[in-house]
Amino acid sequence: MTRLAVERWQMPAADLGSENPLLPLISGRDPHDIGEAPGVPKEMLRNMAYGHVPSILPYTLQDGYDRNRQDRAFSVAVLENEVLRAAFLLEYGGRLWSLVHKPSGRELLFRNPIFQPANLAIRNAWFSGGVEWNIGTIGHSPFTCAPLFAARVVGPEGTPLLRMYEWERIRRVSFQIDAYLPDGSPVLYVCIRIQNPHPHEVPMYWWSNIAVPETVDTRVIVPADSAYSFGYGPHGLRRVAVPVVEGTDVTYTTRIRRAADFFFHIPDGQQPWIATLDREGKGLFQTSTARLKGRKLFLWGTGAGGKRWQRFLSGPGATYLEIQAGLARTQMEHLPMPADSEWSWLEAYGLVEADPAVVHGNNWERARQAVDVQVKACVSDEQLTQEYARWASFVDRPPVELLQLGSGWGALEQMRREVAGQSPFCTAGLLFDRSSLGEAQQPWMELLETGAMHPGTSTSHVQNCMISAEWRELLERSVTTAEGGNWLSWLHLGVMRFAAGEYSAAREAWRSSQDEYRTPWALRNLAVLAEQEGDTDQTAELYAAALRLRPDLLPLAVECGRALVRAGQSAEWLTLAEELSKAVRSSGRVRLLEGEAALQTGDLARVNALFAEKLVIDDLREGERSLSHLWFAYHEQRLSVDEGVPVDEALRERVRREYPVPAEIDFRMS
Repeated sequence: MTRLAVERWQMPAADLGSENPLLPLISGRDPHDIGEAPGVPKEMLRNMAYGHVPSILPYTLQDGYDRNRQDRAFSVAVLENEVLRAAFLLEYGGRLWSLVHKPSGRELLFRNPIFQPANLAIRNAWFSGGVEWNIGTIGHSPFTCAPLFAARVVGPEGTPLLRMYEWERIRRVSFQIDAYLPDGSPVLYVCIRIQNPHPHEVPMYWWSNIAVPETVDTRVIVPADSAYSFGYGPHGLRRVAVPVVEGTDVTYTTRIRRAADFFFHIPDGQQPWIATLDREGKGLFQTSTARLKGRKLFLWGTGAGGKRWQRFLSGPGATYLEIQAGLARTQMEHLPMPADSEWSWLEAYGLVEADPAVVHGNNWERARQAVDVQVKACVSDEQLTQEYARWASFVDRPPVELLQLGSGWGALEQMRREVAGQSPFCTAGLLFDRSSLGEAQQPWMELLETGAMHPGTSTSHVQNCMISAEWRELLERSVTTAEGGNWLSWLHLGVMRFAAGEYSAAREAWRSSQDEYRTPWALRNLAVLAEQEGDTDQTAELYAAALRLRPDLLPLAVECGRALVRAGQSAEWLTLAEELSKAVRSSGRVRLLEGEAALQTGDLARVNALFAEKLVIDDLREGERSLSHLWFAYHEQRLSVDEGVPVDEALRERVRREYPVPAEIDFRMS
């Protein structure tokens, strides 16, 4: 008999912390920039050039976490039948955290022994392990470290179904994830639906990212002869034959030194699946209906940087690789989703067993055929089609119980559409309860209901923003009134204008906000605009003014320091850093900026002291080389001064040969 229950699970966990009050007006560089792409079809190249967003607005950054772990309780939804037990982290994107094959007691996923956020996602915070559901745009999901709505739905024959869903604010679409285990089923079914309610096309992106344990004898099997290879280096994206690439069988991830992606090209008409099998020929498989056609392998590699990332994310001795499934061939693509449409598909997860001699043999075709037979014996293409049709009969059943609330943005959008006389953006199967509305939505509810925001007396932080045309129209009208033309309204209007590329109008709005009430938020936004326009003096002046209003705010100190160091005003930054609070001054990111500034000013002893203290940066970015660059630059300058030689290519090569980057600061991915 299948059961669904909500439990509390304990694990060592870092504190996620509070969200960054500085709105992310400009996004950083994507580490997946493809450069050249030999052998990649033109249609894929068009998809790669399509749908990109200039920032993650209207979301905020989640960068307030630390690395101080203690036991914490997590809300976990458990689905269980006679064969499988599946556990989902409801507060963290509904991630499928564990999938246990009960007869053997085998954990099929990589279940991270710790919860440790790090800077790998579009909102910064990300953690490794389990199966992550990614929607919207490249770079994981806005909900990676945020709760989804979760509800109990009663399926056919009384089977309990876990429904998780949200309103995605970049694409402004709803999505739902229905997970269930029919009695006696050897596979977990996960049905996903995205609904585009707009009268226009929307760029769409989805990847289900599956972490599994990595060992020296783990092999990734997929029904493909070629892949699009990406190596996080200068070579870009290229099509290669698999499994052997440049003399290495890449389906064994511990044979590869550097981090890499392989997007497998599964032929049309073939049931899409991907599996990982150990030395005994046992492991996890994932398959789906045809819409989810992409399959990918990601690995960190065995180099110093990859090993450091594994320890940074999971602690010692806990290594993983990822197999993934997506709408497109690669993760660099967005697909055009037609107006007023919905996309849906069915995924299945379970245990696969095949002859280990064949799985690990030298004949790739025989290996994948052996696994293909076993996957289809567990759940064939025909069975997937039948189950998908069966799910369609109850996809819109209303929940019988809400297990967890998500954000209030879906409820707010429903309110706006009601006021505007528009139809709902989703079916009755998704309940965006108004009890989810909270402090973040309050100013927008006031604007909708009264025609004006009411900022109150506090300027300690600013809640989430809106950038859509419908909300901008309301706010543009509001600021022309006596009640609506306040500092908060002008501040948000400036963000909307900036997001639309109207920079002069954004400056006007933020200056109007400053005229109404002086806050660090408008000063900082004006500083971002000044830096974008190349006005270094104005950038420094505005950032310094903002920081002096909030010297206790770490994200503001980091932005200010970066801007000044980039502008070559390191001496000014070092002076300003003296005014910071002790907690801000001692953070790893600020200490790194002090080191970079000290290097620019020639204070090599200060840089050396920084390395001696074993610097740790909590939110080091995926692909970031700040620590290794500082290490090499320090030794280049030191030898140049000590020996009276120029910093040229010969010296750089010598430094890289004689002063390798210490393992604790080596996060290089290529």
